[in-house]
Amino acid sequence: MSIYKRITVDEATSALIWKIEETLEDLEDGIQLTDYCRSRYDGMKSEIHKKGFMSIRHLLQVFGYSDFDLSYDEKGKPHLKDGRHISITHSYEFTAVIVSDKKVGIDIEKQRDKIKLIAPKFTPIEEYKALGTGEDLVRKLTIVWGAKESLYKLYGKKGLLFLHDIFVEDFNISDQKTTARVTHDQKVTNYTLNFMEFENFTCVYALAHE
Repeated sequence: MSIYKRITVDEATSALIWKIEETLEDLEDGIQLTDYCRSRYDGMKSEIHKKGFMSIRHLLQVFGYSDFDLSYDEKGKPHLKDGRHISITHSYEFTAVIVSDKKVGIDIEKQRDKIKLIAPKFTPIEEYKALGTGEDLVRKLTIVWGAKESLYKLYGKKGLLFLHDIFVEDFNISDQKTTARVTHDQKVTNYTLNFMEFENFTCVYALAHE
């Protein structure tokens, strides 16, 4: 087992991060897939995607679930059949799953310089400028991107725009948390997001208050 980190958010919410170090054959061992997921898996051409897919199934087992407890809606959002909320993420050699009684979203991103080039596409100019231009810019932009991804997953609705509908307030990296507001269907909702960094990756998770 390659559980890299266990996170207890609150009494009803926990997350697990996996670092992929196994062979694909080792990850496939003991995992059974639904017909739907078997079709998805067999259609994957990238070995790292296949490894991520299977490592997530191992994380599900740690939570007491199997692939047969999972379903996907028409937008691709995963759901647990027992009614609890789940969010899944994969980036290179890391995967993560968060499970809660509340709506949740989680995202892992690799910290890369190219994020500076695409930043204006996902963060408003005033937000982007507030982040500064120092050496921490890539780290901060990666947190902003992960925050918006996690909130998008939490909502699971089409039409939510990163640039116009999700605004992340400026923050200090050392605080390991920030706030964001989401505007959707003329309703504004505020969220607190937590984040952590490890091995040049960033993990952000969002939890609904209700």
